[in-house]
This record gives sequence, structure tokens and C-alpha cells, in this order.
Amino acid sequence: MIKKQLFSPGPTPVPERVLLAMAGPMMHHRDPGYEVLFQEVREGLKYVFQTKQEVLVLASSGTGAMEAAVCNTLSRGDEVLVVRGGKFGERWGEICEAYGVNVTPLDVTWGQAVDPGLIKKALDAKPAIKAVLVQASETSTGVMHPIKEIADIVKNRAGTILIVDAISALGVSDLPMDQWGIDVVVSGSQKALMLPPGLAFIALSAKAWGFAEKANLPKFYFNLKEELAVAQKNQSQFTPAISLIVGLREALKMLKEEGLENVFKRHALLARATREAAKALGLELLAPTAPSDALTAIKAPEGVDGKKLKKNFEDQFGLIIAGGQSQLKGKIIRIAHIGYFQSLDIIQAVSTLELVLKGLGYPVKLGAGVKVAEEILSAA
Repeated sequence: MIKKQLFSPGPTPVPERVLLAMAGPMMHHRDPGYEVLFQEVREGLKYVFQTKQEVLVLASSGTGAMEAAVCNTLSRGDEVLVVRGGKFGERWGEICEAYGVNVTPLDVTWGQAVDPGLIKKALDAKPAIKAVLVQASETSTGVMHPIKEIADIVKNRAGTILIVDAISALGVSDLPMDQWGIDVVVSGSQKALMLPPGLAFIALSAKAWGFAEKANLPKFYFNLKEELAVAQKNQSQFTPAISLIVGLREALKMLKEEGLENVFKRHALLARATREAAKALGLELLAPTAPSDALTAIKAPEGVDGKKLKKNFEDQFGLIIAGGQSQLKGKIIRIAHIGYFQSLDIIQAVSTLELVLKGLGYPVKLGAGVKVAEEILSAA
């Protein structure tokens, strides 16, 4: 028997108390009891997003919220600047192109963060650019982009908004929407919010809502102005994913009980232990200078097949990690520490990494990575 455990950057493990909450009897979404539930969820989401704005809940994957961000704030023929530093940066461009929005790409080497100066240069060269679209945490590479610095560049430009994919950053690293002046933040349920896939979240600043008044792209299911009107009455425009929202209330309670500052510290600690353990084994990180605290992307060492490395994690030890996407397929593995993770989970992941590498003939000294991880975790 092999016990399966999720160490992927989405879906992520779901806490037992969240699972139990979702196992309760089904309620009707037009009953008063649902309105009480949704009021709690609305307040909890504002806490996590660090905003006074309404956080809208959509029954979709995070990509649904990405699409909603585009079709609710832009118009056909608008110019946008898209930071393409990974698979999900490319997705921003693909969504925009599908809606007839003109994309100016800002290509960044996969594994590196964007230079904010290049964004300023691009905006100065093309003042007509209506939006900058970027990931906070690029899940495909394990990079954290400098969102605060980018926001400082964009927020004083009346004709431009900043749209941030925080799907694997929200609830991991400090990303205060209102304080930094981020105009649109999107996220998803299956990351640090510790839920199954199926919910997406989006919040717009007052500036972004102004853009929404002029946007002319087609929309129906993702019409955020209509969603906002019903959300303020503690309802959803269409049938919501009721069980997931019940679980969301419990997950938001857990985050509030721990406190956002402690949540950020926990993720930073687990991430540092994972990165330093990998380096202690002689491995190279894909993102050594701007790593995300949501996951660690590790290059497969020379002579080791990255696909086999990932496969053996699961086949031999039951740990489900992620491999590389697109041009990184077979070249990296990605070990998550996002959401429902604690110190002993990292020890398990590192020890498994050692065993799998040894089984593939890589000259690893068993315990070398575990020792470093334990020293970091025990000193906290």
C-alpha cells in the first residue's frame, strides 16, 4: 500500500475540518441561511485580499477570473502590456488575444523576475497601454515578480490599470491590494485557500471599476457588474458551488485564527527550508534570485530524467509533485509548500527527494538535505 499525498502547487491538501464542513447537508442558495454564510465569506475574503473592495466569487477555475479581469475592464483594440515569464504569463496574452485586445509582450527569461524598469520603459514608449498584466507568483517557474514596485509605476497613470494573477500568491506572501494600489487581483480556491478546485475570486479597485464602466468586450457569465450587485445582497448571480463556499468559510476562519502575518511567515520558513535543502544536495534552483514562497522549482541534475524523477516520487513513495510545463517539461520538478503544510511535510518531501535521487543513480549523501531543513525549521 502506498499512501498518496499532494505536494503539487494546486490542487493542494485540504484540511480535515474543511472536508468535514463540506460533508454537511446541502443547503439552498436562495435560503436565508446561505445569505448568513455568504456574508461571513465576503468579510473573510476582504481580510485575505487586504481590501475594502468587494471580492467576487465565481464558480470556475482561476482562469475564469483571469478571463473576467480582461473582458470586464478592456475593450476591443485596447493595448495591453503582458509580462510573459512562464506558462501563466503566456495565458494572459492568449486570453487578451481571444478578445481582440492588442498585446505588447514583455518576455522574461523563465526563472527570472521582471525588471520593473522595463515596465516603466514600455509604458513611457506606449502611453496608450490600458493595462499591465502580470503574475505575482508564476506557478510554472516558482518566481515571485516585484508587484509592489510595478504597482508604484502604474498607480499614478490614470489611463492604465495593474491586473495581477495572485492564484498561487494570495495567502502565501504579503500582497496588500489597497495599500499597494493594485487594481485587479484574481485567485483560485485550490491553492493557499486550501479547498478543492472550483472557485475563483476577483477584486477590483475603484479605478478598475471605472474602466469596467467603459469596457465593451462581450460577457455574460462573467459579468462582474451584475455579480457585484447581487453579492452585496449576499447572493450569487448564478447557482454557486455551495459545498465549496461552505468549505471556504471554514478555510477563511483557519487563516484568520492563524493571522495573515503568521501565515506569511510560515510559508517563508517552509520555502527557505526546501530551497536550502535542495542546494545542500548539490541541486540547482530554477529561480534562485526571486523565488516564490508557494513552491520550489528544482532543476533535474545532469543525467537524471526530470519526468522519471517526478514519476518515482509518486510510484515509489506516493508523493504527488509537479513537473515542468512547456519548455521546462522534463527539466524541473516543482515541490509545493502552499496552504495546508507544516514543517514535517517539508522533512518528508526532502527525504523523499534524497531517496528518489539515490535510486536514479545520482550521488546523493542521504540526510544532507534533511539536516539543513531540520536546522532551519528548528531554529524558527
